[in-house]
Amino acid sequence: MPLHVPSAPAPALRSVSAALGSPTAVRQARTSALRSAQGPLSPELPLPVHVLDRIAPTGTVPRTRLAAWRFLIRSEGRAIAAADTMLTPDGWSFSHFFEGPYLASTELAVRQAEASPTAYQARLLSIPELYMLTLWLHDDTEDDASTGVLAPADVLVPLAPAPPGIAAHRPHRVADLLPVMTLRVGPGPLLSSA
Repeated sequence: MPLHVPSAPAPALRSVSAALGSPTAVRQARTSALRSAQGPLSPELPLPVHVLDRIAPTGTVPRTRLAAWRFLIRSEGRAIAAADTMLTPDGWSFSHFFEGPYLASTELAVRQAEASPTAYQARLLSIPELYMLTLWLHDDTEDDASTGVLAPADVLVPLAPAPPGIAAHRPHRVADLLPVMTLRVGPGPLLSSA
């Protein structure tokens, strides 16, 4: 089954395209690959980036918030950078360009998901408590990509580099991975009553 990649909001795509067309934005980007690219640059594979602000104990419904739309920037057939957009009072706007290990890891996880016999909607899920980014394979391909409820049957694919003890690029059902993540996040600091 093909992986369903949701359509990004038009203003998000326009803002990234405008930034790519701006010599100043590209020149000031902290991405050497983007600054040295020779061919045309194109924003592709728009993925909504959700954030799981707090890993809750088992039994609670984990909710996320939509924080960005991310585009892989391609030049000459390969991803060389990524661009994030953010929601402002005026709508979706370009935020920044970046590069790093998550680019190749995202592409690998997407290729693996495309080979799956099950249809999923592709999203990214950031888990700041664990310094972890995952490809979130949502089981409802028709769902609004901005909604943020992790279903037990959804699949999370940790991207490399993954936290110690969690294998990168190994798919996990949410129902199976959440308890592991809960154990990884220790109890908060004890407050002294003195």
